[in-house]
Amino acid sequence: MSEHISIKVEKLGKAYQLGQIGTGTISRDLERWYASMRGKEDPFLRIGESNNQNTKSENNVVWSLKDINFEIEQGDAVGIIGRNGAGKSTLLKILSKVTAPTTGRISGKGRIASLLEVGTGFHPELSGRENIFLNGAILGMRKKEIQRKLEEIVDFAGIERYLDTPVKRYSSGMYVRLAFAVAAHLESEILIVDEVLAVGDAEFQKKCLGKMGEVSKGEGRTVLFVSHNMGSINNLCTRAVILDKGRVLSDSKVDIAIKHYNQLVLDHFVNTYKGRGLIKTVKVLSDENSIYYNSDLNIEVEYACDQEIKFLTLGFIIKDIDQNSLIGINNKHYHNYPINSVPTKSGKIIVTLKNQKLLAGKYTMDFFLGDSTTDLEFVENALSFEILESKITNTNLSLDPTINKLFIENIKWELHPK
Repeated sequence: MSEHISIKVEKLGKAYQLGQIGTGTISRDLERWYASMRGKEDPFLRIGESNNQNTKSENNVVWSLKDINFEIEQGDAVGIIGRNGAGKSTLLKILSKVTAPTTGRISGKGRIASLLEVGTGFHPELSGRENIFLNGAILGMRKKEIQRKLEEIVDFAGIERYLDTPVKRYSSGMYVRLAFAVAAHLESEILIVDEVLAVGDAEFQKKCLGKMGEVSKGEGRTVLFVSHNMGSINNLCTRAVILDKGRVLSDSKVDIAIKHYNQLVLDHFVNTYKGRGLIKTVKVLSDENSIYYNSDLNIEVEYACDQEIKFLTLGFIIKDIDQNSLIGINNKHYHNYPINSVPTKSGKIIVTLKNQKLLAGKYTMDFFLGDSTTDLEFVENALSFEILESKITNTNLSLDPTINKLFIENIKWELHPK
């Protein structure tokens, strides 16, 4: 392995057994054991399926990762991106030596500091101070090294007042602040961070991204970062690996990878959502689900509940291709009245956004249905649609800061109860 290579992954695979542990029969377990003793491949892994969570399995072996190959140079900041179930967390657990691979091998240089889950490696009965020393010892650091960094860690985490309190009394936000501070400040050559930073507030997330950038660019340490926030990936990383159903879909510069991933996400969405919950279908009332800037956007939501909803509330969030929320509206907060005048169990709601001012591009929408006090159901990315550039109106403008106000003033709610 080259002296500049920090991590090298070769033909990596991880298979899991669905259902009960074991193959189901003693003879099969013995056959698997005998193959292992002879250094042969597990005979039951040959027929394993890729990890597609939306299809029913035909056998009980699933490959969470399959044939993964890549190299990461020292000092690189690499993003690992992919939809839920793509194998991102499994890959990080193998790299962190939390679990062993089924096939292939990993070689690397230097100590690894991992932040995979909130409170990983923390003992709930020990104080924050004691857990800092415990984590440092696990990473192979001497007591003097940890003491030298202690003040810096506590200051970054902002938990000085609670340093000698057992961490079982910490909130999830305090947990992740301390865990990240320990992982980032202890002297490891490789920092692996899963998307646990979503637990922290916006200010702390920004602080963490700044620290990871400093660790990678300033200190020459290798960073692997998993996140669904493409803005964070773009700001921190120079390169990104896309995983899909346990395989590497692409490995490229971060801007190219993000465009590829966003298109993958949009292709995965269907233009008509069909669900089994309270929200049955959501669709755009348009022939091709494509409309023009400054024209009406008509959306139909079909719902059905077991009990009558006295004050029906429908809300939605419109997001851009990078999954940034642009607009959030519901009839309760902005119009202060229920859609229904009488209690209803089922029906269709048609929402019309008149003369919408969305710029040309692709968008997705989240929906929630509720009553006056409770959100009964939330569906993320239920719908995708495209705004086409108008042939008449010049849309080469920045997003109008009053866009939310424009939507509120030009929205129409129409109920068709069954």
